[in-house]
Amino acid sequence: MPPKRRRKAAAEKKAAAAMAAAAAAGAGGTPADWWDAFCMRMSGTLSSIEDAQRFESVFKMPRKAFDYVCSLVKDEMMVRSSSYAFLDGTLLSLEDRVAISLRRLNSGGSLVTVGSSVGVNHSTVSLITWRFIEAMEERASHHLRWPDSGEMEKIKSKFEKIHGLPNCCGVVDTTHITMCLSSAEPNCKVWLDQERNYSMVLQAVVDVDMRFTDIVTGWPGSMKESSILHSSGLFKLCEKGERLNGSKLKVSDGSEIGEYLIGDAGYPLLPWLLTPYQEKDLTESSAEFNRRHLAARTVAPRTLAKFKDTWKYLQGEMWRPDKHRLPRIIHVCCMLHNIIIDLQEAGVDEPRASSSDHDANYRQQVCQLADDNGVKVRDKLSEHLINSFAEL
Repeated sequence: MPPKRRRKAAAEKKAAAAMAAAAAAGAGGTPADWWDAFCMRMSGTLSSIEDAQRFESVFKMPRKAFDYVCSLVKDEMMVRSSSYAFLDGTLLSLEDRVAISLRRLNSGGSLVTVGSSVGVNHSTVSLITWRFIEAMEERASHHLRWPDSGEMEKIKSKFEKIHGLPNCCGVVDTTHITMCLSSAEPNCKVWLDQERNYSMVLQAVVDVDMRFTDIVTGWPGSMKESSILHSSGLFKLCEKGERLNGSKLKVSDGSEIGEYLIGDAGYPLLPWLLTPYQEKDLTESSAEFNRRHLAARTVAPRTLAKFKDTWKYLQGEMWRPDKHRLPRIIHVCCMLHNIIIDLQEAGVDEPRASSSDHDANYRQQVCQLADDNGVKVRDKLSEHLINSFAEL
């Protein structure tokens, strides 16, 4: 058996080739006869919508992204090719299985609702969806990883060009995935968050293109943003200098500022995580920093709002989710989110979320922790920004 690293590299090479093929195929990749047959099985009035738009309205992704996802999971999804069938006895094709899995994740409907809408048993929906989750974990992990040095330089360049924040590598934010738990369930109180909802927290780092570059999930809703950050691998790697260790920014006084993330007031101020000034009377440089910081930071709530609106399974409508499986489902939905962006047509802007309120009715958390070196870095950057602005 070949070493695991070699197998992973081969899998990534195969996936890259499939991704290129999907991009080249465009909207016409999926056989029309499959899509026509699937439409006939679905309840509703989809036929009144133009074909490409209809496809995206059902699967929340363009057809070429769907084709690419099918190519990724084919081997794992078709291991038991004769095990699953429609109620009329017709065997489910690869496209049928992926389509049913995506409908389960993006519709928010129950197993019975999704199954009846396409003509399969609810137990089949459950089995196929979980097989899809496992297949995506195995084959799509390269779509959600920390950027390499070249990719990070591009991210930093975009943050500076669009928002005027040099050397910024991303925005960190959290959102609550609400759950329907019984109060009689053991240890249920740990999942009860500040707004009295049972929830699981997703912490994400987002780039300027609304891609996830790092996520951590599985932590109970009762934990604060700052506590989740300190418990994450992201924190440990950044503290050890194994992340955010790329090129430095030379500022006005001749000193240097390293790479950093930005976050809202719920996070501690650290040398690599810059939060806004919270004082009432701000200096000109502090006010300018806050203005640029806020403008750049909005990409995270917009991303999380779009993410939760697309994958409605995560909106709290599922009944008593398996808390051990839910983090894996969230992870796969994040990978699907990135795949859609990765296969987006060049020059086509990603539609903005209609709302950035991904945590409706949740109050802003406030963390008063501030590392002394973090204070110095933020002050130096603020002075650099105002000096650079004055020179223009």
